[in-house]
Amino acid sequence: MTVDWWTLAIQAVNVVVLVWLLARFFWRPVAAMIEQRRAIAQQMLADAAATRSQAAEALAGIERTRSGFEQERQAIATAAHEAAEQARAALLARAADEAASLQANARVAMEREGEAAQRAWAERANQLAVEIAGRLVARLGGAAVSATFLEWLLQELRALPAPVRRAVAADGIVLEAVSATPIEAADQEHYRQAIGAAFGASPRIDFRTDPALIAGLELHGPHLVVHNSWRTDLDRILAELAHDHRT
Repeated sequence: MTVDWWTLAIQAVNVVVLVWLLARFFWRPVAAMIEQRRAIAQQMLADAAATRSQAAEALAGIERTRSGFEQERQAIATAAHEAAEQARAALLARAADEAASLQANARVAMEREGEAAQRAWAERANQLAVEIAGRLVARLGGAAVSATFLEWLLQELRALPAPVRRAVAADGIVLEAVSATPIEAADQEHYRQAIGAAFGASPRIDFRTDPALIAGLELHGPHLVVHNSWRTDLDRILAELAHDHRT
């Protein structure tokens, strides 16, 4: 085999030229492009890493916010529960106070009603007793009873101071003798004389009948009224009974 060194040299030169051309016009742009692509890829990777870091930071912030929300929710729930418990306790306390007040008022009202009923029954019993006594006394009559009331009236008049007796029985003054039953005309003069003797004068005395007295003899004048009857005594007894019951 014969080697053509010129051909080999020319081919070698062609290879060198080809390599130079490739290196100058192909590999450099390709390398630059590759380097550019690599830089872009690196930048993209860096941007992605930054974005991932930002996303992680944002996620951490969201988690912190969620944690804060949860804590705030727990705090709000706790505060609401405490407020509800306080309101419930206050409501129960107010209800207990109102119930105690109502119970106390009811007790006072019942006591007042009981006292009022007791007073009413006592007053009714007293009135009934006085009414019975009045009816029994009304059955009494006759000269002995009239004489007794006349004597009691004269005692009242004699007990008056002398100046009072003179003023009450002065001339021109008309006195009125009030009795539960009519006094006979024959006895009226006796009554005038007895009353005049008690006054130490001779006053004018008229006579009037008032059955409401039940029994008795009273003397009415412009400046003097002498109550002397069973009606007056029964009213006084009833008033005393009512006063004793109240005290």
